[in-house]
Amino acid sequence: MAGGFSKERLPRLHQALAAHVASRDLPGVVALVSRRGEVEVEAVGAQAFDGAPMRRDTIFRIASMTKPVTAAATLMLVEEGKLRLDDPVDGFLPELAHAKVLKAIDGPVEDTVPARRAITTRDLLTFTFGMGAVVVWPAQYPIQHAAAAAGLAPGPFQADFTAEEFMKRLGGLPLFYQPGERWLYHTGSDVLGVLIARASGSSFEAFLQERLFAPLGMRDTGFQVPAAKLDRLASSYMADPQTRVLGFFDDARNSRWAKPPPFAAGGSGLVSTVDDFHAFYRMLMNRDVHGRERLLSRPTVELMMSDQLTAEQKKGAELFFGHGAGWGMGGAVVTRRTDIFATPGRFGWDGGYGTSAHLDPAEDMIGVLMTQRMMESPVPPKVFRDFWTAAYQAFDD
Repeated sequence: MAGGFSKERLPRLHQALAAHVASRDLPGVVALVSRRGEVEVEAVGAQAFDGAPMRRDTIFRIASMTKPVTAAATLMLVEEGKLRLDDPVDGFLPELAHAKVLKAIDGPVEDTVPARRAITTRDLLTFTFGMGAVVVWPAQYPIQHAAAAAGLAPGPFQADFTAEEFMKRLGGLPLFYQPGERWLYHTGSDVLGVLIARASGSSFEAFLQERLFAPLGMRDTGFQVPAAKLDRLASSYMADPQTRVLGFFDDARNSRWAKPPPFAAGGSGLVSTVDDFHAFYRMLMNRDVHGRERLLSRPTVELMMSDQLTAEQKKGAELFFGHGAGWGMGGAVVTRRTDIFATPGRFGWDGGYGTSAHLDPAEDMIGVLMTQRMMESPVPPKVFRDFWTAAYQAFDD
């Protein structure tokens, strides 16, 4: 078998990333690519503009890259029989029992009908339970305004209330669609974090630490950055919508992630490093479990990484998937080759704070990209595309 990467082509990866740093599109970047046992890491630029140099172990806010972690944790409980994919979650999440559903997505919030059936674990894992991001910008529908007023509209800021308050507010709104009817981004993962805590009898944070992070050696992954590690936390930036000038979203010198959050968000709350996330994805590819038994069985991982959506459920989600991908459990699944890096079966997701991680079983390949510039739309920024293109063109076969 050939090696992982071409020695002649691999330098293009550094060049592509360095170009974005040199142009001051972002302060720095850390990237990891692995294939057939060969691992390459690039750390370019600084943790903040005029800050300390980037390091391999720099810590980043990974936003929606939290979602596959939350899905994996949920499926561990399914394997143990504490949850079942098609059982109602009412017993653990009474706030969602006997739900009402909007008659029309653009109709009055009070104009509802009863849900045709209960919400299941599968609905939450596949983002079809009936609530989430409505892809209409700026917000126009009454339900969008109601969700925003309740602090439940998906956005860049973490919730400043507890998990119990989150569920109370969620239960105070009608479902946007009937359970199982339509894919709606994000909110299902936050609900799964609460479900995991209630089904396991542990806090969500403790469950992840004990069952995933500790066994995999993910020492720098969690919902906060301890004081002793703050010197490794990259600052986070966002562009002004009018001027395009970058400013702090979260200054590492006074970070929101320096203290425990009131709500450990299963959809967006984690911080991590390229090596930690590489360890998690290697577990999904059935390799390198640090001497411990398998954390998830092969059939479970195959389920997680298989497209779970019908064409009807995907309606309105083209901005997220285009026409060559679907959604598994916790991440997108490539279904058709539409780009150099779009191998059918490729699984993963991006993080809105500027991160991307996918695994490709057919190529025995994992890529993890960490930047600290916030995404400005669901369409991946140029640095993402340049990273993935450079990684895939570097294959030596």
